[in-house]
Amino acid sequence: MADPPVTISEREVESLLQYRELTPRLEQALGKFSRGEVVQPVRTTVPLQKQNGFLGLMPTYIEHDGVLCTKLVCFYKREDGSTLPSTQATVVLLDPEYGSVKAVMDGEVITGMRTAAVSAISAKLLMRPEAEVLAILGTGKQALSHYNVFTEMFSFKEVRVWSRTKERAEKFMHSVTGPVTPCVSVEEAVKGADVIVTVTRCTEPVLFGQWVKPGAHVAAVGACRPNWRELDDVLMKEAVVYTDSREGATTESGDVILSGAEVFAELGDVINGTKPAHREKTTVFKSLGKPLLQIHIMWKVLYFFILVQEESSLQLYFHGIQCNCICCCFYNRDGS
Repeated sequence: MADPPVTISEREVESLLQYRELTPRLEQALGKFSRGEVVQPVRTTVPLQKQNGFLGLMPTYIEHDGVLCTKLVCFYKREDGSTLPSTQATVVLLDPEYGSVKAVMDGEVITGMRTAAVSAISAKLLMRPEAEVLAILGTGKQALSHYNVFTEMFSFKEVRVWSRTKERAEKFMHSVTGPVTPCVSVEEAVKGADVIVTVTRCTEPVLFGQWVKPGAHVAAVGACRPNWRELDDVLMKEAVVYTDSREGATTESGDVILSGAEVFAELGDVINGTKPAHREKTTVFKSLGKPLLQIHIMWKVLYFFILVQEESSLQLYFHGIQCNCICCCFYNRDGS
């Protein structure tokens, strides 16, 4: 009989993750995905019409590493002012040989930090080195995650934020540690901005190309359905478009599908050196969120969770003895 799975809460996940440790591993994962080393079908969605939402299933298998994992996320379209969460996510790790569940952990923190870290990687690769102004459209959890990683990784002189309501903008300002300039309109927020992050729940374009500074970089995170938009046709067609998954972007992203824009490259192509980073041009990174990236974070969380919880595992780790738990086996093979 298989051992019961390890269960890790949101608070425990949060205590074990730091952006400076995540981004190098996520860059490796993006490169691995673009080299075709991962079995990862396009997300399957189950409509929840009565609840005005959908369930997304995102499985991934990495044969070389013996890793099988899936993410389950429910997304709901909430009304403005609703206190109910718009997403609920869970990540499940399985033993590929026997199919038994090895770990179950809260996916909200993982999703937020992973998404923000990948957006920051896109900025690292595509924004101009002299970038000074960051604009964030949206004030929810993703906006906060993006603020945290962007201000940790880069030295912006000004950070602007826009929200549909003054109350949310003020709440966001009080939740961050650095100075933020609230803006009453999207146009005001993005005027002259070097980097723009869109983390809204909009289903129609909110960012228009005529407002975007030539040479700016846009990380577009919202609008994850084929009929949803954040960016208008002008911006999508004038910019050089990058994504985390070409297949995902052309089947799931309304910004790509409805505009008819061409996807130039995956971020992994830039990391692998097979496609250039056009820093001199206006660029858009369309984020879809790949479960492969969840795996690299999940392994780290599970690994250190076991080290913290099990003194014997900690002793094995420091004495260089290979533990036979699945997470330690993976890290030993991965060279970490």
